[in-house]
Parts: sequence; structure tokens; C-alpha cells
Amino acid sequence: MTTANPPQPAVHADDNQLIAERREKLAAIRARGVAFPNDFKPTHHAADLHLKHGSTPNDELEPQAVKVAVAGRMMLKRVMGKACFATLQDASGRIQLYVTQDAVGADTLADFKAWDLGDIVACEGTLFRTKSGELSVKGTAIRLLVKSLRPLPDKFHGMTDQEQKYRQRYVDLMTDEHARARFVARSKAVSSIRNFMVEHGFLEVETPMLHPIPGGANAKPFVTHHNALDQEMFLRIAPELYLKRLLVGGFDRVFEINRNFRNEGISVRHNPEFTMMEFYAAYWHHRDLMDFTEQVLRHAARAASGSATLSYGGREVDLDKPFARLSVRDSLVELGGLTPAEADDAASLHSKLKTLGEEPPAHWTLPELQFGMFEAAVEDKLWQPTFITDYPVEVSPLARASDANPKVTERFELFITGREMANGFSELNDAEDQAARFSAQAANKEAGDEEAMYYDADFIRALEYGMPPAGGCGIGIDRLVMLLTDSPSIRDVVLFPALRREG
Repeated sequence: MTTANPPQPAVHADDNQLIAERREKLAAIRARGVAFPNDFKPTHHAADLHLKHGSTPNDELEPQAVKVAVAGRMMLKRVMGKACFATLQDASGRIQLYVTQDAVGADTLADFKAWDLGDIVACEGTLFRTKSGELSVKGTAIRLLVKSLRPLPDKFHGMTDQEQKYRQRYVDLMTDEHARARFVARSKAVSSIRNFMVEHGFLEVETPMLHPIPGGANAKPFVTHHNALDQEMFLRIAPELYLKRLLVGGFDRVFEINRNFRNEGISVRHNPEFTMMEFYAAYWHHRDLMDFTEQVLRHAARAASGSATLSYGGREVDLDKPFARLSVRDSLVELGGLTPAEADDAASLHSKLKTLGEEPPAHWTLPELQFGMFEAAVEDKLWQPTFITDYPVEVSPLARASDANPKVTERFELFITGREMANGFSELNDAEDQAARFSAQAANKEAGDEEAMYYDADFIRALEYGMPPAGGCGIGIDRLVMLLTDSPSIRDVVLFPALRREG
């Protein structure tokens, strides 16, 4: 039995010729000795050199004979007889190389002239400034470290096909400084959040990614099979139920930054695997969570972009001001165009939803109809940061019901630029109430709702030991980074987003 070869990336006919020529060059290099040496250690990076020496005039710089050793990808090259210029790009940025026959010898210069854009090279030399004022390395020794076999995209236009950027992120990062900056900003945001949580007394933990029972959210899971245990397993849709087990165990404040997986659609807002930060604090309620979530987002914005006042899609988003807070019901009046009487009348809401093309189920309660109207008429209008509160019990199976109005929960969602950014609530810690809600969810699943929750008997057992009053919140890291980097699609901020297989 033979296995079909996997599909190969498409290659343009012109590229085929260039690849063949580069393979011939590599073959010649192999014949002369080691083709891929691994004995060079760069001592400097481009950004550091520019920072330290970028403003030093040449009449001061060149006499200092500052020795440097740099390595990176050759992005540009100009050949001029016995002297050549090249632009080297390392992880920090770019710096110019100046290579002459007098300094490196005729043979090395001849080799250098045959090297291609995309090759990874090493250069030792001294710093100077050219007549045009550009900080450069005057090479005294230069070596080829890695022969690139595929040509870079056009140097003026770069990679222009958006899907190709996602599919070949490694080329996108090579050729687009904005792409690199996005992921540097992402790293800064995540690091700042982690540090902020630790500074506020939260313990970072790791909970399972493989679950025997999926829980913590209404979502369709990915299903797999564990051979040794001979049982069905699920990639986690949320870490919530495990994190709350830790509150039962005695930890007061815990958080986790990690991947969740949901077997649902792909869009500019959704990727089947995505990053969340979830945190739980004993003796906190939903108002504490809202206050703290504001602080987390402001801190991340300042760390990633230097300011909590952002621009997204050409419009300002102000994270410095206190975030607005509205109940689901009140949002219908303030933003949805309804009168107070209409917002409180089930028949009126049912009729208006049908006018908007929605088909609300006949059994929906007034809070459910209000929530349906919010999703249809209000959600996309929430540009500035706004907490929406008082969600119906029916759509909040893990949240504590309000003492003032048991039909709604002490739950909020944070919306910015019309997108949900965070979801939190006072936690339900009544084991009997939680068991009843799980049973209702299980009944919905039996009736065909693939996103309804399973009944988790062990979590009920944990609650029966007693979980302290607590609050918990999840923040979508990918969507936050979209906001911080003015990115229109979640694929722009995920290094390797899910795509249909090539071919």
C-alpha cells in the first residue's frame, strides 16, 4: 500500500528557474566544504547599534574603530565593481554593510557578488557613516551562513496576497516590518498582563487541555480519542471549571493564559484555536471584576502601544476613561431605539425581532427576548468600552443569579469596537442550583443543541465541598491584540491561523 504524497506549495514558473539556479550554487558550495556552518556568534544587533551610535558624526565615529559582528538576512544588495553595499536584517532591524575588495580580498568579494537576496550572512568589521549619513559596517570579514533556495517577494511590493501572508507567515515576517511589529506588540501585551496579575496576588496555573467532559462555555468541542485510556476526549473549550476547582482547593486568586478550541466557524473574529486569559478571585463579585478588567486592559495597552488612547479603523478608542456600564435592558432604550415600555414588553420585543429578520423561539422569557434584541440591535454600536450587565439566567448557566432579580445574573460582557472583549460574572457556588442548570443544559443537548453544556458530576462534587464566594472573568487575548494593533482580522494577530489545506 502506498501513501499519496502531500500537496506541495505552488511555485511560479519564473521562481522554478531561480530555485534551480540557487540549488546549483548550493551544490558548488557543498563541494568546497561546509555549506551550513554553525560556528558564528553575532555580538551586536542592528537596533542596538543605531541606538548607541546612530547620532555620532563620522569624524568622531570612524576613529573609534568600533568593532562589531552582525548576522542576518540579506535584503538588498548593490554591486559596484570593487565595492558593494548590502542591507542586513536581523531580529531587531536593519543595518547596512560595506564590502570592498581591499578589505575582504578578491575571492571573497567574488563570492559575495554571487550571493542572493534572502541568504543569511555574517559580517565582522567596524562602524562608520557613509557620505549620505547612513550608519554602516565596514566589513573586514564576511561569510555565507545559510543559502536561501527560494527568492524573496518583490522588494518594492513585498507579499501582496493576504492569504499567502497567513499561509507563509515566515515570509510575511521577513518582508513586512508592520507584521513583525504586531507580534512584538502581542508579546508585550501578554507579558504585561502576566506581570500585572502576579503583582496583584494571582497565582499562574496550568490546567488540562484534554478534557474527559467539555465545559466552561456553550460551544461545540473538538473530539478525539485517547488510545491508552480507550476513551473519548475533548480539546478544552474553556478552563473555567478546572480553575474553579482550584478555588475549592484553597487558592484564593488564580489565572491562566492559554489556548481554547472550539469547532465552530472561521471569520475575522473567530479562529478555531484562540488565546484567553481567565482569572478567578475568591470574595470578589462582578463589580470588582469590572473594575479590575478595566485596569488590566489599560495596563496592556500602555505596555504594547505606549498609550491607552488608541485608533482603530480610523476611529478613536479611549481606554483611559472609566468604561460605561449598561444593563441589557437599559441598552435597548439608550442605544437600540426602544421606549422603556417597548423594552419591557415581550410581545413588542418579539415583533421587533421578527422585523429585524430574527425568529425568536416562542418559549423565550422577557430577559431572553431583551438579550436577543441586544444582540440584533445594540451590540455592534458599542464602539467605546462598555460593560453590558444583567444577562438572563437561561444564557448564563455558570453565573450567580441576582438577589434583586433572580431572572438575571450578576454577569457582564465587555464590548469595544462592537466586539465582545471579555466575559465575567459572580460565580455560582450553590451546588444544587448548578446541578439543576447542568441538567437543563443536558436536556437541551439531548434536544439537538450541540453547544449546550454537558453534566459534569465531578464539578458538582467539588462544589458540594464548598467554593467560597468568587468572581471570574475571561479576556480574549487575540481580540485585544487586534484592538491594540489596529488589525481588522484575527488572522492578522495569530502567527499561524487555521486555513484550508493547500491544493
